[in-house]
Amino acid sequence: MSAPTDLTDRYGAPSAGRRWALLAVVVIVVAAFLGWLGWTIWSQSTPRVTSSLIGFRVQDEHTATADVQVKLADDGVEATCTLRAYAGDHTVVGELVFTPGESGRTEQTVRTEREATSVELIGCTAPGQNRPR
Repeated sequence: MSAPTDLTDRYGAPSAGRRWALLAVVVIVVAAFLGWLGWTIWSQSTPRVTSSLIGFRVQDEHTATADVQVKLADDGVEATCTLRAYAGDHTVVGELVFTPGESGRTEQTVRTEREATSVELIGCTAPGQNRPR
């Protein structure tokens, strides 16, 4: 039977340079991830356009009016907003896509196929901002 051998004697000890190289790679990967995470948080928290539905009124069988508050990041933003009108059975009876001229409150009229019972603001998008807000 052979005597147990020391693995360091058999295979050699890992070099100190290898340990520092691994540490440098880990630091670079972590820094890149944190940079990406910071950029993602910043870009998602500063949209070019935001909107909210203040209220709506059903005018008659074929018309509903919505009051929408739109906030543009700057005057050069060309936003597109979408409103949807629903009937009592939850089917879409009208839709309006509009471009707000400037930041602030705007009133929009949605033409409907039949009487609407509710109006929903899907949201506004801008170039580079695909998710409606």
